[in-house]
Amino acid sequence: MNRYVRELSDRWRAMRLALSGRVHQYPEIQALRRFLGAFKVDCVFDVGANRGQYATMLRKDAGFTGTILSFEPNPDIFSALSRHAGSDKRWHIFNMALSDFDGTARFNIMAADQFSSLEKPAAGQDAVFAGRNKVTRTVEMPCRRLESLMPELQAAHGFTLPFLKMDTQGHDLSVCEGAGSALDVMAGVQTELGVRPIYEGGAGYRAMIDWLAEHGFAPSAFFANNKGHFPLLVEMDGIFVNQALLAAAD
Repeated sequence: MNRYVRELSDRWRAMRLALSGRVHQYPEIQALRRFLGAFKVDCVFDVGANRGQYATMLRKDAGFTGTILSFEPNPDIFSALSRHAGSDKRWHIFNMALSDFDGTARFNIMAADQFSSLEKPAAGQDAVFAGRNKVTRTVEMPCRRLESLMPELQAAHGFTLPFLKMDTQGHDLSVCEGAGSALDVMAGVQTELGVRPIYEGGAGYRAMIDWLAEHGFAPSAFFANNKGHFPLLVEMDGIFVNQALLAAAD
């Protein structure tokens, strides 16, 4: 009986997403529902939160009720993120960037704010990106390594099994490198995988997958991160599981 109820629920979710023009998110939502539930994740690090779209999806679609820690460097949209998180007591926001150093850096505000990044746009982008992924101004922004930040976050929020999601526009590898030993406690990692990177020096998807493998994370799911990118794929998202969890379950 439970299987039929679950199937009906999945079909209703797919229909609701299709009606709202978000059917491309269905694979991501299903993967997150299964992963966060199966591994009893109690905190999601939402790195590169923008206006809070991902955290909102976690609450409304993926059924996640635990702590959300959202990091967004862009001061222009942080107020919007603050409004969205304001009524949720388990959603906490931080106006900073996560990287591989503690200090300050120049953050690039792009013409379309979702492309804003610590990295610079690559030359020779597709026309669909060129007009939006260009620097309009830069701002000084505090940066922290997740490794140095983790003890105070654990003390403040009391989580035990977190999940790291990154959408930092070409900077995900630096976030991982700055995580250091904090990466070991992550149940999983969700990262943007550049097939044709649109930022200077951005890690390609093969390099990112290899780096995660070397640090104990294996692929759990891959899916498109938007409904465009045709006929050539530009990027996708991947969820990776900490293999130490799998070993502990054996």
